[in-house]
Amino acid sequence: MSIKKILSFNHKEKKVMLCLMLAAMMMMTTGFTKTTLPDDWHQVTIVADGKTITTTTNHTNPAFILGKNGVKLSANDEYHLEKDGKNTKITVYRAVPVTVSYNGQVKNIMTSKQTVGDALIELGYNLDDVEASQGLDKKIQANMDIVLTDSAKKKAALQRMREEQMRPKVQTEEGVLNYSVVYTMEATAYLPTDGSPEGLTAMGIPARRGVVAVDPRVIPLGSRVFIPGYGVAIAADTGGAIKGQKVDLCMETYGECMNFGRRNIEVYVLV
Repeated sequence: MSIKKILSFNHKEKKVMLCLMLAAMMMMTTGFTKTTLPDDWHQVTIVADGKTITTTTNHTNPAFILGKNGVKLSANDEYHLEKDGKNTKITVYRAVPVTVSYNGQVKNIMTSKQTVGDALIELGYNLDDVEASQGLDKKIQANMDIVLTDSAKKKAALQRMREEQMRPKVQTEEGVLNYSVVYTMEATAYLPTDGSPEGLTAMGIPARRGVVAVDPRVIPLGSRVFIPGYGVAIAADTGGAIKGQKVDLCMETYGECMNFGRRNIEVYVLV
């Protein structure tokens, strides 16, 4: 529209037309006609205390954005971020009082975790070891009383530990070892070549010190045994004269065999 035509309007029309032109120029220069936010700005939706607040900002610090919009965080409160392009959602979770009872110990805590399982992890519990009265996926509620018991896996582990502690033990050159049974046996000694010409045992391994011959009906072949004064050995051989409560110990030299002779010894069957 030409200036000459504008001047032909009356005074009131001139004022309206000039206002419209100025408004259009301002919109074009300030960018209000754009449908997107400036590059360093983003839209934030805050969900807290049952309310939803929507704002735009060029700040990226969630705590600052929350404080700027009047949302204060206490020591145990938490927030969760969800980002989608220029849109950010901040959900605030308020801490609530919860009681956790386990093996006679009671803990009163403030937690902002959303499930029982997450709250227990925060407290340092191993979820494989405990079961919660409400279930681990139950949503946390204020003043919830969570009663914990040992899980089936933990009970089984404790049972194995008790059984291990109750097993009889013997001191060996390899340390303290568990044994299932101890026999008093008549013992003799033999050389590696006293059996097969190749020096192999009934199990097919070379005869040497640390190998003993047993009656498999008493001590199964392959068993590890401990004999005081001889050491830890493997029951890997048999013999025609080795019947019942008898054992034959493999020695390295003829003199060693003669010195050992025949004697009664204790044979611990290790586990």
